[in-house]
Amino acid sequence: MVEAGSAVQPAVTASPDGAWLGLFVDQRFFPIFSLLFGIGFSLLLDSAEGRVARPRLLLLRRLLVLLVMGLAHMFLLWRGDILTVYAVVGLVLLLPSTWLPRWVVAGSAAVLIALPPILGSNGVPLVPGLFLLGSALTRYGVTGRIERSVRVPAVLGLVFTAGAVPAVLLQTESGATGAGGFGSWFALAGLLMAGAYVCALLLLLRTPLRPVLQGVFAPLGRMALTNYLSATVLVLVAARLVGGSPGGWSSATVLLIAGAVLVPQWLVSTLWLHHYRQGPLEWLWRWATWGGRPPLWRLP
Repeated sequence: MVEAGSAVQPAVTASPDGAWLGLFVDQRFFPIFSLLFGIGFSLLLDSAEGRVARPRLLLLRRLLVLLVMGLAHMFLLWRGDILTVYAVVGLVLLLPSTWLPRWVVAGSAAVLIALPPILGSNGVPLVPGLFLLGSALTRYGVTGRIERSVRVPAVLGLVFTAGAVPAVLLQTESGATGAGGFGSWFALAGLLMAGAYVCALLLLLRTPLRPVLQGVFAPLGRMALTNYLSATVLVLVAARLVGGSPGGWSSATVLLIAGAVLVPQWLVSTLWLHHYRQGPLEWLWRWATWGGRPPLWRLP
Protein backbone atom coordinates (compact mmCIF):
# COMPACT_ATOMS: atom_id res chain seq x y z
CA MET A 1 0.00 0.00 0.00
CA VAL A 2 2.90 2.34 0.64
CA GLU A 3 4.31 2.03 -2.83
CA ALA A 4 1.10 2.04 -4.85
CA GLY A 5 -0.50 4.78 -2.82
CA SER A 6 2.55 7.02 -3.16
CA ALA A 7 2.94 6.45 -6.87
CA VAL A 8 -0.65 7.13 -7.91
CA GLN A 9 -1.48 9.79 -5.32
CA PRO A 10 -1.29 12.75 -7.75
CA ALA A 11 -4.05 11.16 -9.82
CA VAL A 12 -6.23 10.71 -6.76
CA THR A 13 -5.94 14.29 -5.63
CA ALA A 14 -6.24 15.95 -8.99
CA SER A 15 -9.11 13.96 -10.49
CA PRO A 16 -12.42 15.86 -10.38
CA ASP A 17 -14.37 12.73 -9.41
CA GLY A 18 -11.89 11.64 -6.78
CA ALA A 19 -13.09 13.80 -3.89
CA TRP A 20 -14.17 10.78 -1.85
CA LEU A 21 -10.73 9.26 -2.29
CA GLY A 22 -9.32 12.54 -1.06
CA LEU A 23 -11.46 12.23 2.05
CA PHE A 24 -10.67 8.62 2.94
CA VAL A 25 -7.27 7.91 1.33
CA ASP A 26 -5.27 11.03 0.51
CA GLN A 27 -2.89 12.01 3.33
CA ARG A 28 -4.49 9.40 5.61
CA PHE A 29 -1.81 6.73 5.20
CA PHE A 30 1.15 9.08 4.94
CA PRO A 31 1.27 9.69 8.73
CA ILE A 32 1.16 5.94 9.39
CA PHE A 33 4.23 5.24 7.27
CA SER A 34 6.16 8.10 8.86
CA LEU A 35 5.25 6.93 12.35
CA LEU A 36 6.36 3.38 11.53
CA PHE A 37 9.70 4.66 10.25
CA GLY A 38 10.38 6.33 13.60
CA ILE A 39 9.36 3.18 15.47
CA GLY A 40 11.57 0.98 13.29
CA PHE A 41 14.51 3.33 13.70
CA SER A 42 14.41 3.12 17.50
CA LEU A 43 13.90 -0.65 17.44
CA LEU A 44 16.97 -1.01 15.23
CA LEU A 45 18.98 1.17 17.62
CA ASP A 46 17.96 -1.07 20.53
CA SER A 47 19.03 -4.13 18.57
CA ALA A 48 22.32 -2.59 17.45
CA GLU A 49 23.30 -1.48 20.96
CA GLY A 50 23.60 -5.10 22.01
CA ARG A 51 25.53 -6.18 18.92
CA VAL A 52 27.99 -3.47 17.89
CA ALA A 53 30.25 -1.03 19.71
CA ARG A 54 29.05 2.06 17.82
CA PRO A 55 25.34 1.59 17.03
CA ARG A 56 24.76 5.17 15.89
CA LEU A 57 27.45 4.83 13.26
CA LEU A 58 25.49 1.88 11.92
CA LEU A 59 22.32 3.99 11.78
CA LEU A 60 24.22 6.80 10.08
CA ARG A 61 25.37 4.38 7.40
CA ARG A 62 21.82 3.09 6.98
CA LEU A 63 20.40 6.58 6.44
CA LEU A 64 23.16 7.54 4.01
CA VAL A 65 22.45 4.46 1.89
CA LEU A 66 18.75 5.32 1.96
CA LEU A 67 19.62 8.83 0.81
CA VAL A 68 21.57 7.49 -2.15
CA MET A 69 18.68 5.24 -3.18
CA GLY A 70 16.21 8.09 -2.78
CA LEU A 71 18.26 10.51 -4.88
CA ALA A 72 18.67 7.90 -7.62
CA HIS A 73 14.92 7.26 -7.55
CA MET A 74 14.11 10.96 -7.61
CA PHE A 75 16.39 11.97 -10.48
CA LEU A 76 16.03 8.85 -12.60
CA LEU A 77 12.35 7.94 -12.17
CA TRP A 78 10.04 10.12 -10.10
CA ARG A 79 10.45 13.57 -8.58
CA GLY A 80 7.89 12.79 -5.88
CA ASP A 81 10.29 10.44 -4.08
CA ILE A 82 9.82 10.19 -0.31
CA LEU A 83 12.97 8.21 0.55
CA THR A 84 15.12 11.32 0.21
CA VAL A 85 12.90 13.21 2.63
CA TYR A 86 13.00 10.35 5.12
CA ALA A 87 16.79 10.09 4.89
CA VAL A 88 17.40 13.82 5.30
CA VAL A 89 14.99 14.17 8.22
CA GLY A 90 16.52 11.07 9.77
CA LEU A 91 20.04 12.49 9.48
CA VAL A 92 19.17 16.00 10.66
CA LEU A 93 16.65 15.22 13.39
CA LEU A 94 15.99 11.57 14.18
CA LEU A 95 19.58 10.41 14.63
CA PRO A 96 20.60 13.37 16.85
CA SER A 97 17.46 12.83 18.95
CA THR A 98 18.84 9.49 20.14
CA TRP A 99 21.15 11.43 22.47
CA LEU A 100 18.25 13.37 24.02
CA PRO A 101 16.08 12.27 26.96
CA ARG A 102 12.88 10.61 25.84
CA TRP A 103 10.70 13.30 27.42
CA VAL A 104 12.40 15.92 25.25
CA VAL A 105 11.79 13.77 22.17
CA ALA A 106 8.11 13.33 23.10
CA GLY A 107 7.62 17.06 23.74
CA SER A 108 9.34 18.00 20.49
CA ALA A 109 7.14 15.52 18.62
CA ALA A 110 3.98 17.10 20.04
CA VAL A 111 5.06 20.58 18.95
CA LEU A 112 6.16 19.51 15.47
CA ILE A 113 2.94 17.55 14.86
CA ALA A 114 0.71 20.40 16.05
CA LEU A 115 2.29 23.06 13.82
CA PRO A 116 1.34 21.77 10.32
CA PRO A 117 -2.43 21.53 10.99
CA ILE A 118 -2.37 24.97 12.62
CA LEU A 119 -0.54 26.41 9.63
CA GLY A 120 -2.83 24.57 7.19
CA SER A 121 -0.27 22.16 5.77
CA ASN A 122 0.14 18.40 5.82
CA GLY A 123 2.24 15.69 4.21
CA VAL A 124 5.99 16.31 4.27
CA PRO A 125 5.89 18.96 7.06
CA LEU A 126 4.53 16.28 9.39
CA VAL A 127 7.46 13.90 8.86
CA PRO A 128 9.80 15.28 11.58
CA GLY A 129 7.12 15.20 14.28
CA LEU A 130 5.88 11.74 13.35
CA PHE A 131 9.43 10.38 13.27
CA LEU A 132 10.00 11.67 16.79
CA LEU A 133 6.61 10.42 17.96
CA GLY A 134 7.38 6.90 16.74
CA SER A 135 10.76 7.04 18.46
CA ALA A 136 9.24 8.31 21.71
CA LEU A 137 6.52 5.65 21.72
CA THR A 138 9.17 2.97 21.35
CA ARG A 139 11.46 4.41 24.02
CA TYR A 140 8.55 4.58 26.48
CA GLY A 141 7.53 1.00 25.64
CA VAL A 142 4.10 2.10 24.45
CA THR A 143 4.21 0.26 21.13
CA GLY A 144 4.75 -3.10 22.79
CA ARG A 145 1.94 -2.55 25.31
CA ILE A 146 -0.55 -1.38 22.69
CA GLU A 147 0.12 -4.41 20.53
CA ARG A 148 -0.73 -6.73 23.43
CA SER A 149 -3.79 -4.74 24.55
CA VAL A 150 -7.36 -4.61 23.33
CA ARG A 151 -8.72 -1.87 25.56
CA VAL A 152 -6.12 0.78 24.69
CA PRO A 153 -6.54 0.69 20.88
CA ALA A 154 -10.32 0.43 21.33
CA VAL A 155 -10.47 3.56 23.48
CA LEU A 156 -7.99 5.44 21.30
CA GLY A 157 -9.88 4.38 18.18
CA LEU A 158 -13.12 5.82 19.57
CA VAL A 159 -11.36 9.06 20.46
CA PHE A 160 -9.77 9.37 17.01
CA THR A 161 -13.05 8.55 15.27
CA ALA A 162 -15.01 11.02 17.39
CA GLY A 163 -12.55 13.72 16.39
CA ALA A 164 -12.26 12.65 12.75
CA VAL A 165 -15.99 12.81 11.96
CA PRO A 166 -16.41 16.56 12.56
CA ALA A 167 -12.97 17.25 11.09
CA VAL A 168 -13.91 15.46 7.85
CA LEU A 169 -17.24 17.33 7.70
CA LEU A 170 -15.45 20.64 8.18
CA GLN A 171 -12.87 19.61 5.59
CA THR A 172 -15.69 18.95 3.11
CA GLU A 173 -17.33 22.29 3.82
CA SER A 174 -14.02 24.08 3.33
CA GLY A 175 -13.55 22.37 -0.04
CA ALA A 176 -10.15 20.90 0.90
CA THR A 177 -10.61 17.34 -0.35
CA GLY A 178 -7.22 16.79 -1.94
CA ALA A 179 -3.60 17.84 -1.97
CA GLY A 180 -4.55 20.89 -3.99
CA GLY A 181 -6.75 22.13 -1.15
CA PHE A 182 -4.60 21.99 1.96
CA GLY A 183 -6.17 23.52 5.01
CA SER A 184 -6.19 23.13 8.77
CA TRP A 185 -9.20 20.79 8.71
CA PHE A 186 -7.66 18.75 5.90
CA ALA A 187 -4.48 18.23 7.91
CA LEU A 188 -6.29 17.51 11.18
CA ALA A 189 -8.72 15.09 9.52
CA GLY A 190 -5.80 13.22 7.96
CA LEU A 191 -4.05 12.75 11.29
CA LEU A 192 -7.19 11.67 13.15
CA MET A 193 -8.28 9.22 10.47
CA ALA A 194 -4.78 7.77 10.31
CA GLY A 195 -4.97 7.12 14.05
CA ALA A 196 -8.41 5.52 13.67
CA TYR A 197 -7.13 3.26 10.87
CA VAL A 198 -4.20 2.09 12.99
CA CYS A 199 -6.41 1.33 16.00
CA ALA A 200 -8.93 -0.53 13.83
CA LEU A 201 -6.16 -2.69 12.38
CA LEU A 202 -4.75 -3.42 15.83
CA LEU A 203 -8.18 -4.58 16.97
CA LEU A 204 -8.68 -6.74 13.88
CA LEU A 205 -5.33 -8.39 14.57
CA ARG A 206 -6.78 -9.58 17.88
CA THR A 207 -9.56 -11.45 16.06
CA PRO A 208 -9.61 -14.67 14.00
CA LEU A 209 -8.90 -12.46 10.97
CA ARG A 210 -5.28 -12.09 12.07
CA PRO A 211 -3.88 -14.89 9.82
CA VAL A 212 -5.74 -13.48 6.82
CA LEU A 213 -4.50 -9.94 7.43
CA GLN A 214 -0.95 -11.16 7.96
CA GLY A 215 -1.13 -13.16 4.75
CA VAL A 216 -2.26 -10.10 2.83
CA PHE A 217 -0.06 -7.38 4.31
CA ALA A 218 3.05 -9.12 5.64
CA PRO A 219 4.63 -10.00 2.25
CA LEU A 220 4.12 -6.44 0.98
CA GLY A 221 5.43 -4.96 4.22
CA ARG A 222 8.52 -7.16 4.43
CA MET A 223 9.47 -6.06 0.91
CA ALA A 224 8.28 -2.46 1.25
CA LEU A 225 11.44 -0.88 -0.17
CA THR A 226 11.57 -3.18 -3.18
CA ASN A 227 7.86 -2.76 -3.80
CA TYR A 228 7.97 1.02 -3.40
CA LEU A 229 10.67 1.44 -6.03
CA SER A 230 9.25 -1.15 -8.40
CA ALA A 231 5.81 0.48 -8.15
CA THR A 232 7.21 3.61 -9.76
CA VAL A 233 8.32 1.59 -12.77
CA LEU A 234 4.96 -0.16 -13.00
CA VAL A 235 2.98 3.08 -12.77
CA LEU A 236 5.18 4.73 -15.42
CA VAL A 237 4.54 1.76 -17.70
CA ALA A 238 0.81 2.00 -16.97
CA ALA A 239 0.90 5.71 -17.82
CA ARG A 240 2.35 4.86 -21.21
CA LEU A 241 -0.36 2.29 -21.84
CA VAL A 242 -3.31 4.30 -20.50
CA GLY A 243 -2.15 7.61 -21.91
CA GLY A 244 -2.76 11.07 -20.61
CA SER A 245 -1.35 12.71 -17.53
CA PRO A 246 -1.68 10.82 -14.22
CA GLY A 247 -3.14 14.00 -12.75
CA GLY A 248 -6.07 13.67 -15.11
CA TRP A 249 -6.91 10.03 -14.42
CA SER A 250 -10.33 9.26 -13.03
CA SER A 251 -10.66 7.64 -9.63
CA ALA A 252 -11.71 4.39 -11.34
CA THR A 253 -8.50 4.41 -13.39
CA VAL A 254 -6.45 5.10 -10.29
CA LEU A 255 -8.02 2.18 -8.45
CA LEU A 256 -7.50 -0.15 -11.41
CA ILE A 257 -3.84 0.81 -11.71
CA ALA A 258 -3.34 0.47 -7.95
CA GLY A 259 -4.79 -3.05 -8.13
CA ALA A 260 -2.68 -3.84 -11.19
CA VAL A 261 0.38 -2.85 -9.16
CA LEU A 262 -0.48 -4.38 -5.79
CA VAL A 263 -1.71 -7.80 -6.90
CA PRO A 264 1.43 -8.73 -8.89
CA GLN A 265 3.62 -7.29 -6.13
CA TRP A 266 1.83 -9.38 -3.52
CA LEU A 267 2.26 -12.53 -5.62
CA VAL A 268 5.94 -11.88 -6.30
CA SER A 269 6.60 -10.92 -2.67
CA THR A 270 4.89 -14.07 -1.37
CA LEU A 271 6.81 -16.34 -3.74
CA TRP A 272 10.11 -14.56 -3.12
CA LEU A 273 9.85 -14.74 0.66
CA HIS A 274 9.06 -18.44 0.42
CA HIS A 275 12.65 -18.98 -0.73
CA TYR A 276 14.50 -15.94 0.61
CA ARG A 277 14.72 -14.21 3.99
CA GLN A 278 14.31 -10.66 2.62
CA GLY A 279 13.51 -8.75 -0.52
CA PRO A 280 16.46 -8.04 -2.83
CA LEU A 281 16.78 -4.34 -1.99
CA GLU A 282 16.09 -4.97 1.70
CA TRP A 283 18.93 -7.50 1.67
CA LEU A 284 21.34 -5.06 0.03
CA TRP A 285 20.29 -2.32 2.46
CA ARG A 286 20.90 -4.62 5.41
CA TRP A 287 24.29 -5.59 3.97
CA ALA A 288 25.30 -1.93 3.66
CA THR A 289 23.94 -1.14 7.14
CA TRP A 290 25.74 -3.88 9.06
CA GLY A 291 28.86 -3.98 6.90
CA GLY A 292 28.63 -7.74 6.43
CA ARG A 293 26.84 -9.98 3.99
CA PRO A 294 23.68 -11.36 5.64
CA PRO A 295 22.23 -14.75 4.69
CA LEU A 296 19.63 -14.55 1.92
CA TRP A 297 18.44 -18.09 1.23
CA ARG A 298 16.06 -19.74 3.63
CA LEU A 299 17.35 -22.99 5.09
CA PRO A 300 15.49 -26.13 3.93
